Amino acid sequence: MVRVIMGVKGTGKTKQMIDLIHAAVKSESGSVVCIERSNKLTYDIPHAVRLVEAKDYNINSFEVMRGFISGLHAGNYDITHVFIESITKIVGADAESPRLEEFLDWLNNFGEANNIKFTLSISADAELASDGVRKYF
Repeated sequence: MVRVIMGVKGTGKTKQMIDLIHAAVKSESGSVVCIERSNKLTYDIPHAVRLVEAKDYNINSFEVMRGFISGLHAGNYDITHVFIESITKIVGADAESPRLEEFLDWLNNFGEANNIKFTLSISADAELASDGVRKYF
């Protein structure tokens, strides 16, 4: 399952993501992972969450992110939820890229096959989202 939180800067995406992370830690029995660009969320999320700073791993494309997520899963089969803060900023793509739709579809298939939920935020106007992205709202 993939869920996308999309909106322009200042619309509360990060606050919503933090609330969802707290809820996941309380309700899920497996590991929760949060991938972010920098260390912005360090003090806002529970210490039980595995916080990953993407800048430390040179994640610069959707393909590299796919490999990274696959590697996370290979190293820990107990992951039940992965949160990705500002996916397009991490990989250096814009929200209108067809590669984003392909990535979300791959993520959805990967999540279903491995029983992992994914929640991503995208900093862009939700009104401009394509149907391929909108189906994950």
